[in-house]
Amino acid sequence: MLYQRSSQLFAEAEKVIPGGVNSPVRAFKSVGGTPIFVKQAKGAYLYDEDGNRLIDYINSWGPMILGHAYEPVVQAVTEKAKLGTSFGMPTELETQIAALAVSMVPNIDKIRFVNSGTEACMSAVRLARGFTKRDKIIKFAGCYHGHSDSFLIQAGSGAMTFGTPNSPGVTAGTAKDTLLAKYNDLENVRSLIEANPNEIAAIIVEPVAGNMGCVPPTKGFLEGLRQLCSENGILLIFDEVMTGFRLAKGGAQELLNINADIVCFGKVIGGGLPVGAFAAREEIMNYLAPLGPVYQAGTLSGNPLAMAAGLSMLESLNNDAAIFQRLEEKTAYLEAGIHRVLQANNVVYTINRVGSMISVHFDASPVVDFQTAAKGDNETFKKFFHGLLQEGIYIAPSAYETWFITDALTYEDLDFTINAIDTVSKTL
Repeated sequence: MLYQRSSQLFAEAEKVIPGGVNSPVRAFKSVGGTPIFVKQAKGAYLYDEDGNRLIDYINSWGPMILGHAYEPVVQAVTEKAKLGTSFGMPTELETQIAALAVSMVPNIDKIRFVNSGTEACMSAVRLARGFTKRDKIIKFAGCYHGHSDSFLIQAGSGAMTFGTPNSPGVTAGTAKDTLLAKYNDLENVRSLIEANPNEIAAIIVEPVAGNMGCVPPTKGFLEGLRQLCSENGILLIFDEVMTGFRLAKGGAQELLNINADIVCFGKVIGGGLPVGAFAAREEIMNYLAPLGPVYQAGTLSGNPLAMAAGLSMLESLNNDAAIFQRLEEKTAYLEAGIHRVLQANNVVYTINRVGSMISVHFDASPVVDFQTAAKGDNETFKKFFHGLLQEGIYIAPSAYETWFITDALTYEDLDFTINAIDTVSKTL
């Protein structure tokens, strides 16, 4: 496939946009080459500016669970746009989608809508600090909760040290209140809690990690976090920006049968438009302004176009009793096919999957945290990525991102993909 037009557009973009992109992973820095510029998409397919058709396995990083340009969502947004695109005032739509979300997700009474997953996680941490009257939080290496200052933290020199910033512009003062733990390591978390008694407001975690590839929680890990939080007056925050309304109607809480204190949403809940949300039981949510002292606001929060898209998407998922079973079956079929061809071609690999989230790691060891994810052979991944691109398959341009499966994929698409992986794996 040729990407001449994309190359031209990227060169033009670099003149006026930092790095030529508005989100860093799009720049192909970790895989090399030139980003693909998309012209349109429909169902399971992307169509780029050079006229190439690509089977899409990132689906806008998760929201397109029912496919691109899903007709009910497009129609809902179109009709709402005719009535006005933004008011900065309450609309009935906000109550409708809030009520539906609360009915679908276990253990939440109220929800507030914001404009991104980053904003949702940032607000959830502020709320947790205000509610507990404590300052520190625990996050996990390899879990991404957006680019808010509190989350851009890397490990210090030892298990008990404070985090240090891993981005210029994040102050040491901010970093000192973020403690970094190892994903799937309950004893590490326990040690941090014991070293900081009555100081930790919240533990924030991706219940199924998606930003170091797909990394499931090991048996007992989330249950242990729930117990530690309950015993120590700490709020447990599930970042379900990826998993919410994707792994089940009620997200990871429903699938894994574990209740968090605060849950963050994004991606699917917006139907492809910029939306985030955070939710909790009433006593916590009532700490938010205007009822309580914790301030959070946003001019475009509850934007009618975004609410229309999100409501249409959630209604479609809520009314389709078989949707999550279909996604499970399609992703399991893909997983089995990838296993078959990689084994046949003697490729060293590990596959992780939970529901419709899946990733291929080019290392034989189990991938359970950031350290083991980082052991993967990135040079092999680069060849894999570009090989698939030439075959008409688009996966995330990073070894540290999960794939997202859409219900719009047919079994013919999946067979095409498996055959393409077979072809590419012979060259690895």
